[in-house]
Amino acid sequence: MGARRVTLADVAKVVGVSQTTVSLVLSGRGRDLRISEEMQRRVREAATELEYRRNRVSTARLGARTRTVAFVSDSVASSRLAGHMIKGALGAARRHGVTLLFGETEGDAGFQRTLIGTMRDYQVDGFILASAHTRTITTPSELATGPAVLLNLLPREPSPLISVLPDELQAGRAAARVLLDAGHREGIHLIGVGPSGGDVPPGRTTASDRLAGIHQELAEVGVEVESGRPCRWWLPECGFEATADLLGKARPRALICLDDRLALGAYQALQDAGLTVPDDVSVVSFDDHPIASWLRPALTTVALPHHDLGAKAVDLLFADTGQPGSDHARRGRTHRVPMPVRHRNSVAPPR
Repeated sequence: MGARRVTLADVAKVVGVSQTTVSLVLSGRGRDLRISEEMQRRVREAATELEYRRNRVSTARLGARTRTVAFVSDSVASSRLAGHMIKGALGAARRHGVTLLFGETEGDAGFQRTLIGTMRDYQVDGFILASAHTRTITTPSELATGPAVLLNLLPREPSPLISVLPDELQAGRAAARVLLDAGHREGIHLIGVGPSGGDVPPGRTTASDRLAGIHQELAEVGVEVESGRPCRWWLPECGFEATADLLGKARPRALICLDDRLALGAYQALQDAGLTVPDDVSVVSFDDHPIASWLRPALTTVALPHHDLGAKAVDLLFADTGQPGSDHARRGRTHRVPMPVRHRNSVAPPR
């Protein structure tokens, strides 16, 4: 006879709370009902240690398709930009005639295991594991064989799972092309990364690809970046400090900022120096953060395609046949989604 199944009552007894509290926390409703973060953490840890699993589907249905897909993320829902990935995934799920079940871990590895286990108890047909920012991970063992798609995530080790990512290399080329098309051939400087990369926000994998694309596009016409100012954090104050430092040593004709928030700081430093955008200095950036369209002049930027990323993840999960993971030829590779340029008013021909 197998081991006795762990129940809600078992978890509640260990933590010293009611079964209702445990149920609310493990169903993701703890915050909405104002259960403290500390209590939620204790419940999740106890559930993980006891290997508690919720059985939402009767054993009679095991193996049957439920027309459901699990979307498990770190902080996508709480991110104003990345939240559009959920909208894209929801739209694609409706096209495929399936229901999207969503859960957020806030980066808690233990809760991620619990959440994936809970979703499996619903007998979901497949998983999308997502991140608000592109980064590398060790693929969770619970998802190692699929059917699953990694969204904005790259596995550190060989994996049969497909990854869906923004095409940051192409984005770097597109940003450089904006300046080239405007006639810029000299005085181009980087804000947010050194000319050879490095010293960027920890956990980010975007900087190296954006930088490579910039260098490739410029090199094809014999143009070089004159300098780069690394920023450990991509925040307005860092962009301001980096641009002010640059202006103390050189007079740029154009800036490529690695993030729109850096560009906001760059605008302020240029204004303080009595320079105008784009008459004196052209500026191009990345992400299409809401601040990009509110800056004056409005900022030309290469947009992160959050909606398309979410939709593509669901589409690839179902492949061409409507069965998630059935197209094995598509698994174990990276699918890159194009990043469109949002042309606004921050770039002009050099004077």
